[in-house]
Parts: sequence; C-alpha cells; structure tokens
Amino acid sequence: MGLFDRAFTRLIKAGELTAIDRHGGEHRYGAPHPGRDPVVIRFIDRRTPSRIVARPSLGAGEAYMDGRLLMERGDVHALLDLVTWNTRFETRGAKRRLESRRRFFGDTFGWLRTLNHERRSKRNVAHHYDLSAKLYDLFLDADRQYSCAYFTDPAHETLEQAQLDKKAHIAAKLYLKPGQRVLDIGCGWGGMALYLHRTTGVDVLGITLSEEQLKIARERAAAAGVADHVKFELVDYRALEGRFDRIVSVGMFEHVGPAHFRTFFSKCRRLLAEDGVMLLHTIGRMGTRRPTDAWTTKYIFPGGYIPSLSEIAEAAESARMICSDVESLRLHYGYTLEHWLRRTQAHRPEIEAMYDARFYRMWEFYLAGSATGFFNGQMLNYQLQYVRDRTTLPITRDYMAAAERLLLVD
Repeated sequence: MGLFDRAFTRLIKAGELTAIDRHGGEHRYGAPHPGRDPVVIRFIDRRTPSRIVARPSLGAGEAYMDGRLLMERGDVHALLDLVTWNTRFETRGAKRRLESRRRFFGDTFGWLRTLNHERRSKRNVAHHYDLSAKLYDLFLDADRQYSCAYFTDPAHETLEQAQLDKKAHIAAKLYLKPGQRVLDIGCGWGGMALYLHRTTGVDVLGITLSEEQLKIARERAAAAGVADHVKFELVDYRALEGRFDRIVSVGMFEHVGPAHFRTFFSKCRRLLAEDGVMLLHTIGRMGTRRPTDAWTTKYIFPGGYIPSLSEIAEAAESARMICSDVESLRLHYGYTLEHWLRRTQAHRPEIEAMYDARFYRMWEFYLAGSATGFFNGQMLNYQLQYVRDRTTLPITRDYMAAAERLLLVD
C-alpha cells in the first residue's frame, strides 16, 4: 500500500476516503467536507492499489469489474466523485496529482486507438450499440435517446421530459420547413428522425452502422405508418451520396476519430444543399487534446475520441463550413448520466441475469465515471450549427426561441 498511500495522501484533501487493505488494516485520507459522506473501499489483494496508481482508469476500472476493489460504504459513483472532485478541472491548474497528462500526439497508442476506417468503424459500433435492446430499455427513456438531454429544471424534471426538450432544442436550431429532406447521421434507434417528421413534416433519412439499431428504427417507422417519409439505412457516412436540406448528427461525432475530422466535414459539405443547415451535437473536451482513457477504449467505446472545440473548429474551417451558432451544455450530460446510473442500479438483477455480475459492474463504472467527468472533469457537450452560405439563416437567434416554444406546446 506504500505507493497508494503516498499518492492518495497528496490527492484526497476534501472529503474522507478509507481504504482497507487485504489484511484488514485501515488507511485514511482527506478530511470531513460539508455535504460529502465518507467513502470506504476494500482491496482483496496486494497488487491492486499499485495498479491503480500506475494506470488510474484501467487499474480502478478492472479492479472494480473483477471484484478486487469492493465498496464498503458508498457506491462506485461516490468513490469516483470524491477522487475527481479533488482533481477538479477548474481548480487543479497545471498541477497533476495522480495521472500524467500527456499531450495527445505524445501518446502513440492513443492515436492508433482512434483510427476509424470504414471496416473498423462498423466493428467498433457493433461492440457497444449491438448489445441487447433490452439492456437499453432498462435505463434510457421510452424514446431511447442515448445522448445528452436538455434540462430546464434538473431538480424536478423527468428524464423523459428532458429528452423531449432536447429534441425540440435541436429541431429549433435546424430551421425546418415541411417537405425538406433531412439526413440524420448516427440515427440510433430512430427517435430523432421520427420526432422531426412528426413535428415539422420533413422527410428524414437516418443512417447507422448498428444492425440492431437499424432493425428497431425501421420497425418503429413502420409501426408509426411513416416508413415512406422516415427511412433508415445501414451505411457509413463516407459512402453516402445525394443532397439534403438539413443535416443533424447527435452523439456520433465522438466515434469519428481526429484523423477523420476533416473527411467528416468535407463529406457533410458535399451532402448539404447550398442553402442548407447542419446541427452537430457532440461531447467535447475542455482544455488541451488528449486520447480517450485506456479503460473506456478497451471496454466501452473502442475507437472513441472526445474532441476539443478547437479541433472541431479547425476541421470545419478546412471544409469551408461556416459556424453560425455555438452552445455549450456544461452540466446537462452529467444530469442525464445520473438518471441512467440510478436506473441501471435499480435494474441490477435483470442486467446480471442478462449478462453477468462483471458486466453489470463494468456498466455501472462506465456511467458513474462518465457522470463525474461532466461535473468535475473536462467533459461537456457542444451544439454547433453550420451553414454553407452566411445569408441562409435570420441574422438573430430569435427564430430558435420562437420555434422551440411552438415545439414544446406540441
């Protein structure tokens, strides 16, 4: 425990952490902090503490999944929140207390993990999105919106309402008119496409690389009687041809990879009509670029990468896509993930029966770690609006608010 003791004595200042070693000895770190309950963990072997210090995300994630790190008081979310609060982005400055933050291009393997050619992209998507649809039913809203919701009242608003508000927020920015043709890149289970057609009368083509999502999206369109107006295809965005009045992409850009950012925006420009509008909704990273952590890449999102705003801007500018509006959703995904986490925890028996206890702990660690990333770490969400012609949209944002009010009445 020597290495762990030295690291966590420096790390934990606000809040109390007790680590029980394999012999039953207690090691205490930090001090009481208002509103923060003490957290107690137990290690069942000798090597886990040093592995966590050496490779924090991979060491802690695998230890929790494998049952080598046990929660004695508080859950894994409380543990990760305590640790990340003490390394909070706003307060840590240039000091690195636990993990060496290498710049992205200094991490060769981090770069290689984000190379997403077409065959690999499909395989990476299948790894996550082709899991059983029943799993997603247990923690998502009824429309299966697997992306950041939009909360106007986080303390009282339901997840279902916040996801509906998110769809209205995005639709308002697209400046839609009946009969327009919309492309939904990374359409998920079809909820956004169906919503846009139902509320605004547009025709939508949704594309995905997930066979499971494609099947369900088509079933939903058929059940709603709109399959002639809302269509879904299994195709990589790079292989698509045609022209669209609007393009929307929600929660897909995180799977593109920095080597392909310019390709993505160049392709979108070719697909977008001269007077078209595009809305990109993506997780973003504050601060300097860095690769996705090894645990997330290995177990959750192979090939995934969270871009900085400067990386997105640079790629879009290279394709002559004009950024007409930017909104930073700082806390909304944190609130969304908290809802998903609590629903997951409430359905632990069903998830363990569907997969096993190790899978459940992996999923719990993923959601808990992601939530703390948005409240304490470098994560946030961006909504970026693009046009090809600067005269396409009204010169003030008033049209967005007006359209959103009408959509929320619907």
